[in-house]
Amino acid sequence: MTTADYATLATLALIAFGGSFVFGVTGFGSALLTIPLATHLVPLPFALAMFSLLDLANAFRVGTENRKAAVRAEWRRLLPTIAAGTVVGMTLLINLPRAAAMVALGSFVLIVAWLNLTRGAAVGMISQRWALVAGATGGITGTLFGAGGPPYAMYLSRRGLAPAQLRATMGMCSIFSISLRVIAFLIGGLLMSLKPWLWALAVLPASMAGLWVGGKAFRVFSRDILLRVIGAMLVASGVSLIVRGLA
Repeated sequence: MTTADYATLATLALIAFGGSFVFGVTGFGSALLTIPLATHLVPLPFALAMFSLLDLANAFRVGTENRKAAVRAEWRRLLPTIAAGTVVGMTLLINLPRAAAMVALGSFVLIVAWLNLTRGAAVGMISQRWALVAGATGGITGTLFGAGGPPYAMYLSRRGLAPAQLRATMGMCSIFSISLRVIAFLIGGLLMSLKPWLWALAVLPASMAGLWVGGKAFRVFSRDILLRVIGAMLVASGVSLIVRGLA
């Protein structure tokens, strides 16, 4: 490795810390921070591949640390459509113009984020039938953009879950969704070389540290604050998707 490689790796470690902190607080959302920042340093396919491995490690850590808090009925309702969405996402990854899709998705996410930030908990419960839309959309966007969490969060944050239940249920959904994404990237060739595996392993300590700090911070948030944190995360996601699409 060159000196530039070490500098890039050190910067990616800082990005991984920040992304994992977000994951530790909300149970999702690391890609909303990591992928847009990492693409300034490494090509997008490499960023997607490397951070999918770190996201998988985060998902297992969060999803298994408090499994009793995860609402089984909710995550089981989401899993079949996540799988279907991942298959569709792989098909779109090959055939769909990514720029237009990014702009459209970013615009949609910003609308939902605006509702979260301006109306807070007043939006109330939504029907469990929305799990079909949330699961399929998350499977598609996770494969296409490395950001499957926002659709799950949109749905679960409106199902009346306590903060611990929301975080644990998001973790279970993330385990399944990111596992499928890693398999898809293996099939697509993004993870066939050793480099993304080795670099992910190198920054893993920083990622785990960010997850630990985020888990500690999570315990001070009320449900209303958590909803607003999710809204802010969705704003970041929507803006980054639109910027990437227009670029």
